[in-house]
Amino acid sequence: MNSDYLIQLLDNLAHPRVLVVGDVILDRYVAGDVERISPEAPIPVLKVQRAELRLGGAGNVAANLRSMEAEVSLVGLVGDDTWGSDLRVLLEETGADASGVVVDAARPTVRKTRFMSGVQQILRVDWEEEAEVNAEIAESLRAHVEQLMKTADAVVLSDYGKGVLSDELCAHVLRLANERGVPVVADPKGSNYMKYKGATLVSPNRKEAELALGRPLQGDDAIAAGARELATANGIEAAVITLGAGGIHYCATDGAEGRVSAKARAVYDVTGAGDTVVAHLALYLGGGASLSEAVELANAAAGVVVGRVGAATVTRRELSGRLRAGEPLRGKVLASDQLDALLERWRTEGKHVVFTNGCFDVLHRGHVEYLRFAKQQGDVLLVGLNDDESVRRLKGETRPLNGLEDRLEVLAALEPVDAVIAFSEDTPLALVERVTPQVLVKGEDWRERGVVGREWVERHGGKVILAPMVPGRSTTAILNKTQEAESSDS
Repeated sequence: MNSDYLIQLLDNLAHPRVLVVGDVILDRYVAGDVERISPEAPIPVLKVQRAELRLGGAGNVAANLRSMEAEVSLVGLVGDDTWGSDLRVLLEETGADASGVVVDAARPTVRKTRFMSGVQQILRVDWEEEAEVNAEIAESLRAHVEQLMKTADAVVLSDYGKGVLSDELCAHVLRLANERGVPVVADPKGSNYMKYKGATLVSPNRKEAELALGRPLQGDDAIAAGARELATANGIEAAVITLGAGGIHYCATDGAEGRVSAKARAVYDVTGAGDTVVAHLALYLGGGASLSEAVELANAAAGVVVGRVGAATVTRRELSGRLRAGEPLRGKVLASDQLDALLERWRTEGKHVVFTNGCFDVLHRGHVEYLRFAKQQGDVLLVGLNDDESVRRLKGETRPLNGLEDRLEVLAALEPVDAVIAFSEDTPLALVERVTPQVLVKGEDWRERGVVGREWVERHGGKVILAPMVPGRSTTAILNKTQEAESSDS
């Protein structure tokens, strides 16, 4: 399918209501630097810089759906602990309906802590209990499913084997969904796929498919045969096997079959990529797309999130940019709707993006040296430029001396600059979050003031670098000298 067709599908997508049922997990990321080995044991010492909580498991599926503007309800389980409270808060912050999340005082909230140095995991610690829930909790889960199923356009079974999706609850969900003609996408666990009988599709990765089939899947023919067997032998309409760099293979019992190739790009972390695929498959099937269309779009979405650290999501705008990434760039000055496509193209090519920003009103040697330094920190340099109104708010009513269009064209003419885009806010924070660069550069005069966007960039595996300043070179100094010259002439 060509990009124009897929973009049109995305543009026409409404806001399907998706019910997610499964194991919610709280992901905790502890990030820092490893600079030495412990004298107590041959292990790295992590000097912690920050820690954050994210949604994992079925919660990450819900977050992916909300990021794509779906209406989402979640049925799952947390413990009667602070971690469960934190998880609920994260769900509510996404806008998902968490009324179906049941509290079970007999078990802890499932959580995973990942210790990170840069973009690399150096240790993961899990707290969990995998036993099936008791009768009272099971009945509560069933009741929530019955209530929330009434308005669902699609259902996701997010099975992480933590006890929520018993055979009985799966059968209950599938019966109710089939009665309403609602598609069910199952993200499986273990080798018993009969528990998903009646599902629209099951979406294992290669390793999970091999476990279920009891044999390795080596080569395209073996993968195709395995997908057919998983579907036909278990009473499932289709099987979708994710193959990492090999893309996605799908096979339906009605004869539809195909392979979507993964697009080459820098891969930082595959954590949660399966959640993204299953969320997007449900989203598009719930919106009326065909299986092949849903797989194409889900594959594109997965290609975005693997370029980010940890369980991540993608927005409609970002996915549209991914699909448009093959379009030619028309000059260095970007309109807002061109930015995401350019960023996606750069990342597909494995390029490290450097971002900096400023007013750049009266360009001088200090600016040129600064931009050269910034470009040296990565592969491509994107410059955010304050528009005229924001410059006036920052610098006073007499500024800027040069209007926005002139400043854009002058910056675009400089060799170190690969692209430039205007922004209207007083700070570049929204633009930094949209770009999520590998490197954020600011002048060393920002050391004490604090670099806007630092926390966001570092949280996503990037770094902030302070550039040296050229002594005596500044717009203010130039203007002062001009005023002095005018005064002496008069």
